Amino acid sequence: MKKEKGNAIALLPIGIFLILYLGLGILFEYVMKIPMGFYNVPIVVAFLAAILVACLQNREVSFDRKLEIMAHGVGDKNIITMLLIFLTAGSFVGVVGRSSAESVAYFMLTLIPARFSVAVLFVVACFVSVAMGTSVGTITLLVPIAAAVSSASGFDLAFCVASVMGGAMFGDNLSFISDTTIAACNGQGCEMKDKFRENFWIAFPAALITLVLILILSFQTEIQGHVSQSYHLLQILPYVLVLVGGIIGINVFVVLLTGIVSGAIIMLAGGHITPVDLLTNMGSGVSGMFETCMVAILVAAMCALIREYGGFDALLGWIHKIFCGRKGGQLGMGLLVGTMDIATANNTVAIVMANPIAREMAQEYGITPRKTASLLDTFSCIFQGIIPYGAQMLVAISAVNELGGEISAFQIIPKLFYPMFLLLMSIITIMRSEKTKK
Repeated sequence: MKKEKGNAIALLPIGIFLILYLGLGILFEYVMKIPMGFYNVPIVVAFLAAILVACLQNREVSFDRKLEIMAHGVGDKNIITMLLIFLTAGSFVGVVGRSSAESVAYFMLTLIPARFSVAVLFVVACFVSVAMGTSVGTITLLVPIAAAVSSASGFDLAFCVASVMGGAMFGDNLSFISDTTIAACNGQGCEMKDKFRENFWIAFPAALITLVLILILSFQTEIQGHVSQSYHLLQILPYVLVLVGGIIGINVFVVLLTGIVSGAIIMLAGGHITPVDLLTNMGSGVSGMFETCMVAILVAAMCALIREYGGFDALLGWIHKIFCGRKGGQLGMGLLVGTMDIATANNTVAIVMANPIAREMAQEYGITPRKTASLLDTFSCIFQGIIPYGAQMLVAISAVNELGGEISAFQIIPKLFYPMFLLLMSIITIMRSEKTKK
């Protein structure tokens, strides 16, 4: 069956998904005042409704043929690889647990004077998020410590929390086991180490500028006391092994298995956990990835139908009219994934949705897979790091409230320096790459 070129109505399923997910999220969060309202919306149900709409479109194609198209999309090698990595990464996080990440944090914090506490919070958040591969997990772990730093040293609470959030997004963007990295690399068919090298020279300067600004502001603040807490130094080893293994380019499955085995040995030998609890935690870690896996499957199925109907051709035509040349193509990719992230409040979902379109854009504009993966991951993290209804922001606010403090998203957003500098560095890199190409 030959698909129609430039069929804009084929994009309707994406519109249905956005209306359901974003519309209900706004209703729950801001009208009904339900805590974490955006995350009470069942994203899988929203995607099922979108797929139903896609299946009702184009009556010329039989339902059996539509099932074949969706199966072909889901059966793509990159999708299968992505699912396996998601599950293995979940198992790793379940093995090493919260106490291991706390050891990383407190080990670094006990080495420095109180005046540098916020700067170290940022560095710790960068390291832990790169090692854990999750910004939400990093924020959940470190925001209570940030609150303790604020209380003990006199630093502004929003300043401390924003520093943790910025560092968490650094790792979300760069980590080899981050679901955004996995989604971007497998969606574009590039090696994680290549995407890391492409991404590093955007993220690292942004982090360095952020760190300098944090230090400048820290020296302008009256401080008192210091932060001290016990930790288990040996529990840092699994994170170090994962980080080093990823950086030097070892296969991601080997890296994760190394982290799982070393983490299990350390946790069991040190008496930190029983074998039964260890298996339970591994199962919980894997279960925590189920929704992400289902979203990846449903998005692959929906996008296969949209592509067959000519929806992506219509979107590419629209982008071509607005963004011209290689530089414009890169900016178009950033806008594409950023818009999807604003709508879904989930940077992994935004990348998975943008992947098929971005892959076709990359071919049109002559952009390498590693560059495309870097752009998708970076711009999705920029938007995800600053939206007031994103999981990162809501978890940070919730953690502060649970400790008896009070803080709002609009107190934190002006101090989110890292996402702002990351956007600046991304634009500068795009402009420079165009000059180099010419």
